[in-house]
Amino acid sequence: MNELITPEDMYRADAAAVQQGCSIEQLIDAAGRAVGQEILRRYGARKVVVLVGPGNKGRDGKAAASFLQACGWPVRVGDDIGDAELIIDAMFGAGLNRDFSSTIAEQINRAGVPVVAIDVPSGVDGLTGQVRGAAVKADLTVTFFRKKPAHLLMPGRAHCGEVVLADIGMGDDLVGGLGIQQWENAKPVLPRFDAAAYKFSKGHAVVMSGAALQTGASRLCASAALAIGAGLVSIIGKSDALKIHASHVTAVMLVEAKDAKAVVSLLKDKRKNAVCIGPAAGVGAGTVANVKAILESGAACVLDADALSSFSASPKTLFALIAKIKNRPVVLTPHEGEFGKLFPRISNPSKIERARQAAKVSGAVVLLKGADTVIAHPDGRAVVNSNAPPSLATAGSGDVLAGMITGLLAQGMDAFAAACAGAWLHGEAANLIGQHHLTAEDLVSVLGRVS
Repeated sequence: MNELITPEDMYRADAAAVQQGCSIEQLIDAAGRAVGQEILRRYGARKVVVLVGPGNKGRDGKAAASFLQACGWPVRVGDDIGDAELIIDAMFGAGLNRDFSSTIAEQINRAGVPVVAIDVPSGVDGLTGQVRGAAVKADLTVTFFRKKPAHLLMPGRAHCGEVVLADIGMGDDLVGGLGIQQWENAKPVLPRFDAAAYKFSKGHAVVMSGAALQTGASRLCASAALAIGAGLVSIIGKSDALKIHASHVTAVMLVEAKDAKAVVSLLKDKRKNAVCIGPAAGVGAGTVANVKAILESGAACVLDADALSSFSASPKTLFALIAKIKNRPVVLTPHEGEFGKLFPRISNPSKIERARQAAKVSGAVVLLKGADTVIAHPDGRAVVNSNAPPSLATAGSGDVLAGMITGLLAQGMDAFAAACAGAWLHGEAANLIGQHHLTAEDLVSVLGRVS
């Protein structure tokens, strides 16, 4: 995974580079050259206006102007757009601490010409990805050394356009002294099994069914767990619901469990090592009792959807149950609405920090869903997923993700690794399908090709 650095980290890295003998002037020259080269790769010669502000970002912009001028391009450094055919935004960087002018942002965004931002588009907070007042919408953003959270977190990501990470001569050894605790999600290393493997060695995933007329979500979840590689998958629930499942599933097994007492009995078989409860499970006392039974079994567990909403009136009850578990192999997968109910006191403009605080409070790995899904561990580690296309905004997509994570847990991955891997593979499956519209069933059908 690639490190994400905060604006403060970048200041420290710059200072460390200078201590190693690289001057600020050299870094600025390299940054300007990198911006100019990316422009040359994409555009033919045209009138360029570089809008500059204070600080090193403005100096980077002037260096880019000098580079393009040396290449024969007509370039003007100023504070108005004029007759620009390409705009370089070199006004305010990732450390912006005040609102940006909506008038200037609107002028740039309505200009109808390519916009290239240096570091981050002006108006975007580099730490949180939030817009400060207004923000430039860039077609291309060129940043240096390492990406910032704003390049991945919404709405900043939407303002960045294509993001290019340029090498300006700052060595990788500088990262070690920064104490990085956040990364961009990347292709995972998945469990591999030797020739002696058999189905139980690849784990037995269990999914709790909803009521008879709400079986689809748990079926999607179970199908995803099987497709991602779990050796066996069972759907458990009441008899009337299982009869509905029976007309749809083949490799997925069906086991009756009419109440929490039956769940306890089933999970005494420790080969059933990963459980998901939540997709259309129903909100109420029955789900609370089933969650308690699952957590107390010691199996790895994914709590999704209704399993989370069932504790919205008493989140501390859930957290106390999690606290009793050895090694706490629990993943919570809320969307923003569920997160707000489960963690009503957590408020922070940074999605990374909100997920971190939730993981610490709950004692579980928290996967906070969205276009910029964040996965956080109670120890402070956090990962931002960036490969999810908008086609994933479809009914059942979250049920598939929950099943994928459950299937990976069944195969022996730890909770944090399974959540990170599930999020990346979920996005990759959608990208592989490549359609503007897709269904949750489409996702399941390609999981074998991405895992």
